[in-house]
Amino acid sequence: MSLASVWLQLHDGSLVRADQATEITVHPTPALSGKPAHWLLTVSVPVSVGSGDRGGWRTEQLHRTLAQTSTPPTDAPLALARLLARLDAADASGVVHADTSHVRHLPHPDHTLGAGEVRLGFTAFAGAEPGTALDGVVTPDDPEELAEDRSRRAALAGSGAGPR
Repeated sequence: MSLASVWLQLHDGSLVRADQATEITVHPTPALSGKPAHWLLTVSVPVSVGSGDRGGWRTEQLHRTLAQTSTPPTDAPLALARLLARLDAADASGVVHADTSHVRHLPHPDHTLGAGEVRLGFTAFAGAEPGTALDGVVTPDDPEELAEDRSRRAALAGSGAGPR
């Protein structure tokens, strides 16, 4: 079992593979003139980034933002760790997302966890149950999917696009 098939959706919409996250943190951004401070729920990935100033060159882990809130989401790191542990035990595959826009709306569906200002959810990949056989790229559950895929491939082949 591993989290190699679970992805974390970041605040900007990009994805990070969950098994690459080494740390879950909550920290504030600095307040800038005319802009209040925010709290960030982040994961660290094992890539060092550097920046320099008059004091020299500093390196640190790369932090990727999952959610941004106006108040500290203190429960979110533990809730995310618990969710990832459950997904790992279930050998799940899909996307974990953090939502701050609908947190006050109850009840939470079974596939989400409330964590203060952040609601963590999981969306499984369709047809990605453990043990699903793959033939080439995909094995469709519906014969119509296969027909659509064949016609799409034929159109790509006729357009000159795609591998030759």
